[in-house]
Amino acid sequence: MDNKTIYALSTIFGKSGIAVVRVSGKDAFLIFEKMTFVDMKNFASRKMYHTPLFNPVSRETLDKCLIVGFKAPHSFTGEDTVEINCHGSKAVIRSVVEALSCLPDFRMAEPGEFSRRAFYNGKMDLTEADGLADLIDAETSLQQKIALKQMGGGLLNLYDSWRNKLVDILSYIEAYIDFPDENIPENAVFKIENSVSELVEEIKKHLRGNNINERLRDGFKVVIAGPTNAGKSSLINAIAKRNVAIVSDVAGTTRDVIDVYIDLQGFPIILSDTAGLRESDDKIEQIGIKLAQEKIAEADYKIFMFDATTDKPEIFKNYVDNSENYVLVANKADKINNTEKQYLTKQGCLLVSAKNNENVTAVTDKISSYFSGIISDSSSEIITRRRYKESLEECLENLQRFNLQKEIELSAEDIRLACRAIGKITGRVEVDEILDKIFSSFCIGK
Repeated sequence: MDNKTIYALSTIFGKSGIAVVRVSGKDAFLIFEKMTFVDMKNFASRKMYHTPLFNPVSRETLDKCLIVGFKAPHSFTGEDTVEINCHGSKAVIRSVVEALSCLPDFRMAEPGEFSRRAFYNGKMDLTEADGLADLIDAETSLQQKIALKQMGGGLLNLYDSWRNKLVDILSYIEAYIDFPDENIPENAVFKIENSVSELVEEIKKHLRGNNINERLRDGFKVVIAGPTNAGKSSLINAIAKRNVAIVSDVAGTTRDVIDVYIDLQGFPIILSDTAGLRESDDKIEQIGIKLAQEKIAEADYKIFMFDATTDKPEIFKNYVDNSENYVLVANKADKINNTEKQYLTKQGCLLVSAKNNENVTAVTDKISSYFSGIISDSSSEIITRRRYKESLEECLENLQRFNLQKEIELSAEDIRLACRAIGKITGRVEVDEILDKIFSSFCIGK
């Protein structure tokens, strides 16, 4: 990363009422002097100025804009930062960006460079940067909520607390390494090993409660499966609230898997309509049935649907087990009598009429209730990246290898490697921290 001042369009390029161009770096305030009529003698940080904006070379007026400056370190990047709020036409945006390129030591920002500078300047750690990326990509209210929590330091606080415990332990061990003639007292050995044991259990619990990390970003997989003519395509259309699958009375109409991405009460869902489960001599249909079975096997939740006028829930006995990640749906319930309805209800089936959109919300409520339970049962902080999990597993491996019965230098290395593994997540592990812990207990003058 160089020391040049960077600039980039921070909003979508295209026709809009307002566009924001962000500038960050040591020479950012040069914009006020070279491109506006703002009086720098009376300049105030965080104050919005309404001014004409012009090209620094040709002096041609580009737009009338609102412009605000943030003095370091009180900005997003921790550097002097300027935000130009101009009109959002393509012509204005192009002219503003071209004008900025005329200023000395100014260059276009690389992807993610503003956030990268914020990280280097201590304005955010890596988990907060990931949270920001997730917030930008959020499409559901749940994704938004989790991203905001992570941006607010939820994961950082947890991982920093573990890192601080490891630094304390390591500094204590390092102190004894510096004085090899002194044996570690038994009470100190117990305290250190007990602290490591407690930390191992905390990390294990955190990892056990987090198997939904990627699903929160990419979507939970929900499959609709059942025999032909059960009404699966009608149900997916009713849930998606638009026609995404062909509905026909002809058996075997759906031969391929149809996926649709939906926001289901805040949960990102990939809903799959599959080919009817039955014996078939049609080679194309056989491929569709095989794909359906594969989808069932990999699904996070299954909707097993059947025609209540012709079938019974027992047809799914080879697919259901003692888990809770499925629901039995009896379709065409408007065509059966009360006795049949009572029987199916006792069997745990939801009675619906997908064609008439009757009781479809009961199905969606069942799905969202299941995923809500997963979220609430998981750790208070959700692992949102695979690299977090891998680093935590690496940390755990080193901690489980630790004991004070072997060479103390090897014990210290186990803790050091564990500390470094957590540091890969937050980006905040330094040798100086350990030294600070060691020397902070020294008296003044030592």
